[in-house]
Amino acid sequence: MIRRIFFIFALFISLTVSGQNVKKDSFYVANWNLENLYDTEDDTLKNDDEFLPGSDKRWNNERYDHKIDNITKVLNYMNHGCGPDILAMEEVENINVVKKLIYNMRDRDYIVAHRGSPDRRGIDVALMYDRNIFTIDSLAALHVELPNGNPTRDILHVVLIHKKSKEKIHIYTNHWPSRTGGAEKSNINRVTAAEVLRKSLDTLAQTSHNSNVIILGDFNDDPNNESVEKILGAKDFECKKQPENIFLNLAYKKFSNNEGSYLYKGKFDMIDQIIISSTFLDGKKSEYDCNSFEVIKPPFMVFEEGKRKGGAIPTYEGKKYIGGFSDHFPVGAKFIFKNKK
Repeated sequence: MIRRIFFIFALFISLTVSGQNVKKDSFYVANWNLENLYDTEDDTLKNDDEFLPGSDKRWNNERYDHKIDNITKVLNYMNHGCGPDILAMEEVENINVVKKLIYNMRDRDYIVAHRGSPDRRGIDVALMYDRNIFTIDSLAALHVELPNGNPTRDILHVVLIHKKSKEKIHIYTNHWPSRTGGAEKSNINRVTAAEVLRKSLDTLAQTSHNSNVIILGDFNDDPNNESVEKILGAKDFECKKQPENIFLNLAYKKFSNNEGSYLYKGKFDMIDQIIISSTFLDGKKSEYDCNSFEVIKPPFMVFEEGKRKGGAIPTYEGKKYIGGFSDHFPVGAKFIFKNKK
């Protein structure tokens, strides 16, 4: 009995030390469109009527709590069961729904960064990070003014400082305009969002040479579309040192292999992406762990049959409540540390 207790204690210590080493030597970044994470309160300033108890969808506290539990289950699956160190999120109604999610993740010390957006439905982007690993340096929202005058989501620019390396990391969380009305007709809207982001990146390059940049989100375009590849300038790449001041799309290779994060009409689109600056492949300090980019597909989150076989199980199919997770799969990537050469 004593031996058994000792073994369990030793195993616990071993796992704890192992977990600490992971946190010291690496960090894991993920992005996830949470598909309409609304609370049940009426926001009179936004059109959130679709997700209220009296709506056709009959959204209520029980369903809200169940969605939070489902999201938590997926987050706890990420990063070999450790959860993400940084998570960018799209389609959150407000800061309170993220705080509720964080409260559910009690074994991690997350903090939320958020700014309200002018989107008519009241959906925002947000970022949460583990404050044991990062401190926040600054937060700003980049406003996107569309040609048609319709309001859309701001781009959230958060600067984090990694406590170990002391390096600053500029993180841009995006939820670009949808393809409503058709991909070609709505293309100008995503091009406009890309131009706003590109302008901020160019300014950053002038004021802070060779900054570490992570761009992530739901772009509503694939890696080879005009907005991402041409306007933003995010390219496919080989995992080796790259020229300065360029941007590398971690999702490109999986996209080329017909993998994706969102199933639409039987075909996967890679609209959820992570893009990095070439500083993460320069052999100094923070480095992208090559080929670690993944579309995160926990088995319990995947349709096993039917017309959406292989796709993510959402909360609703139309107005029918099915109690799933999100219609998007999350994406993630790992970053490691090297000694300065």
